[in-house]
Amino acid sequence: MRRIDALGIGLGIFIAGGLAYLGLQVVGLDSQQAGIWSQVLLFVGLIGWLATYILRAVSQKMTYHQQREQYEETFFQKRLDELSPEELAKIQAEIEQEEQSQV
Repeated sequence: MRRIDALGIGLGIFIAGGLAYLGLQVVGLDSQQAGIWSQVLLFVGLIGWLATYILRAVSQKMTYHQQREQYEETFFQKRLDELSPEELAKIQAEIEQEEQSQV
């Protein structure tokens, strides 16, 4: 995420809080109650976002992990493509030998 994106999100949240405050006043709440309830809405939104962030971090579904997995797959595929048929057969024989020794 770029710095301008973070600033835009922060500004958007600030504006959303102001709009919630104004909307609650239009509905009929006094300014103090509208302020409290707009803060409650923003707090619940923050807790919801935090919960999704933690869930993505624990399940490793964040952009960094996905990019790293893609890089590793591409790297190993490129290395595999560079192997000659003889080298590939030798590696396959070694893998089969290890599998038989583990059983």
